[in-house]
Amino acid sequence: MDSIPTEHPVDSLFPLQTVETKDRVFSYRDSGHGPAMVLLHGIGSGSGSWIHQLEGLASNHHVIAWDAPGYGETTPVTNASPVASEYAAGLEVLITTLGIKPAVLIGHSFGALTAGSYASTHSELPMLILADPANGYGAVDEETHASKRDPRIDAMRSLGPAGLAEKRSGALLSAEASPEARAIVKWNMSKLNPAGYIQAAHVLANSHLIGDAPSYAGPVLVMCGSEDTVTPEAVCRPVAEAYPHAEYRSLPGVGHASYIENGSQFNAAVLDFIAGQHG
Repeated sequence: MDSIPTEHPVDSLFPLQTVETKDRVFSYRDSGHGPAMVLLHGIGSGSGSWIHQLEGLASNHHVIAWDAPGYGETTPVTNASPVASEYAAGLEVLITTLGIKPAVLIGHSFGALTAGSYASTHSELPMLILADPANGYGAVDEETHASKRDPRIDAMRSLGPAGLAEKRSGALLSAEASPEARAIVKWNMSKLNPAGYIQAAHVLANSHLIGDAPSYAGPVLVMCGSEDTVTPEAVCRPVAEAYPHAEYRSLPGVGHASYIENGSQFNAAVLDFIAGQHG
């Protein structure tokens, strides 16, 4: 296998920033000016994974990519087995601290759980985009929770972030993914904080995106890579169907990390959706 890069250009192009509140720290990256576009990464990733969006969507937006609780330099939540609403509460703290009002909220995979939870209590949110969304297992029994949660936790404990990146990062991409895309996915996964990842595994087990969907009546775009084997299109389409005003779009030729594997395609879909809402 290719070695894990120790550095990535995202750190020099879009350095990690931190902001402190009275009881926690948040880390994030940002670029551009204009209406705020907030990006929420998946369970095996981080703010640095959004390099193509920080580069490609900043012409007309202030693009902010957060590190979820327990990722990057962001303070973890206190609950050992949290739910998505606790992460959504953290997102609200960050947004308030930065003094922004999101015009667009984009959540990828596990990040879609946080985005959906936030939207469910913020009817004023103008637009919600869910990419390759994880639905979560909050509507099923504890045995199923454990079967989905515990293997992730065991893998992190046995392999560590670097080992997980070597063994699992390829699953997020299609067979045709570029070396650059593979390097971005692997580098971000190698930077995981084990404790934060384990808490996020609990969020996946405890939360239910479709359950939150009816509470948000704003415009929603659900996208999924045609080659996604983690949250395949058969899983993502019902998410779109659960929202009162959603459209679904397939992203040809890309796997689960659709925004990394073909950033231009992903960005074009985002901008096309935004343009459609503005008439």
